[in-house]
Amino acid sequence: MPQTGGACVRPTVFDIDLYVDAEIAGNNSTLNTAGVKAIHAKGAKAVCYIDAGSIEEFRPDYQQFVDWHESHGNSLLGKPFSEEFPNERWANINNDRGQRDFLLKMMEPRVDKCVQAGFDGVEFDVVHAHEEGKEVTGWDISPETQLIYNRALADLAHRKGLSVALKNDLSQIEDLVSVFDYAVNEECFQYSECADLSAFVRAGKPVFQVEYKTSPGSFCAKANQLKFNSIKKASDYSLYDKPYKPCK
Repeated sequence: MPQTGGACVRPTVFDIDLYVDAEIAGNNSTLNTAGVKAIHAKGAKAVCYIDAGSIEEFRPDYQQFVDWHESHGNSLLGKPFSEEFPNERWANINNDRGQRDFLLKMMEPRVDKCVQAGFDGVEFDVVHAHEEGKEVTGWDISPETQLIYNRALADLAHRKGLSVALKNDLSQIEDLVSVFDYAVNEECFQYSECADLSAFVRAGKPVFQVEYKTSPGSFCAKANQLKFNSIKKASDYSLYDKPYKPCK
């Protein structure tokens, strides 16, 4: 039931991982094909989650990133992403040693797997390293470098026939709104930075937005006014389907 009351909603867009959760599948490499089919059976669309700006230890292709990192002067894998997610490390998207070329080469088979599983679109996560700075990421990433990488990701998705989401990177929305099809945002109300996302709304493109720590009563009215598609998810950042509370 939405925060504003009324009948329970029927979601029309689901953003889920490329792979089935290992606790369910018993491995970390089973494509989420069955999930996509179930979503399509409900008449909804499925967006494929891929981490493009940090490297997760539990992914089936992780060792390839490690091998490249070690054979290229330890120039790819940076600091742990966060205290909540210590099992992933910030990627270096500079290209002085070919890091960006390698990352894009690795993203292509991931996107191919999204297509194979039947997804309609793709969300590339962690594409805002330039905003965090070297103290957080371990790398000096310029805004220009981030734009090059993010535009290349959007082009990759479109070449594969998928729609593509811009995840966060609020400071570059005006430069990227024309090449991304919709926005996905985490916690812009918590950090009072939602205004930039209105560029997508003005362009007639959806904004899919989630809060974790903030109560629906404190952000949903504003989210609805801004014409965002906002929900409240678990405050411990659990990414299971429930609990969630839609704003509308």
